[in-house]
Amino acid sequence: MKIYAIRHGETIWNKERRLQGQMGSDLDEEGVLLAEMTAEALKDVHFDLCFSSPLIRARHTAEILLEGRETPIVEDERIMEISFGIWEGKGCGPTNMEIPEPVYRCFHKDPFGYEPPEGGETIEEVIARTGDFYRDITGREELQDKTILIATHGCAIRGILNNVYEDKKDFWHGGVPMNCAVSMVEIKDGVEKLVLDDQVYYPEKYFKSFYVKK
Repeated sequence: MKIYAIRHGETIWNKERRLQGQMGSDLDEEGVLLAEMTAEALKDVHFDLCFSSPLIRARHTAEILLEGRETPIVEDERIMEISFGIWEGKGCGPTNMEIPEPVYRCFHKDPFGYEPPEGGETIEEVIARTGDFYRDITGREELQDKTILIATHGCAIRGILNNVYEDKKDFWHGGVPMNCAVSMVEIKDGVEKLVLDDQVYYPEKYFKSFYVKK
C-alpha cells in the first residue's frame, strides 16, 4: 500500500490569516495554481482511490489532482481539520490577531499543552480521530495493494502521520506543512516507511514564510 497525503492549496482565509478549522474558504487563484502544479508532478502516479475531507478546500484540491481520471473520491469526516470552535474565522496574523496570542502561540510551540476555546478540539482528539481513520484504511484487506490519495489539512495531516513519525511527541514535525505539501507512506509486509516528507512541487517564490518549517 502507498498512501499520498496532501494538504489543500492556499485559500482566501490563509491569505487573510484567519483561523479556518472546520469552516474556512475555498482555494484562491494561487491555491488552484499550486494544486495544478502538484497534479502535473504526480500525473504518472496511478491513484486507485481518494479519501478527502468534506471541507471545500480539501475536496477542491482532490478534484484538481484527479482531473481527467476516474479515481473515486470518498469523503470522510475523520480527516477534517481541527475545530477551533468559537475562534473560527477570527484573525490570527501579526496585524489582525483577534484571539489570545499566548494561546495561539502555544498551539504551535506546545501543541499538547494547547487548551482549545469553546467548541474546539484538543490535539489529542485530532490524533484520536485521524488515527482511527489511518488504522481503518491500512487494515482493509482490499486496499493492501492500492495507491491511495488523502486530501486533508495541516493539523489533520500531522495527526494522520503521527502514526508513522518516530517521535510522536513532536506533533508538528518541525512546522505546519506548506499548502499542497505531499507526504507518502509505503506499507509493505506490515512495515511502514515515510518515503516523501512534506515534498512540494512548485517554485520557492510561492513559499509562505508562516508555513515554512521552524
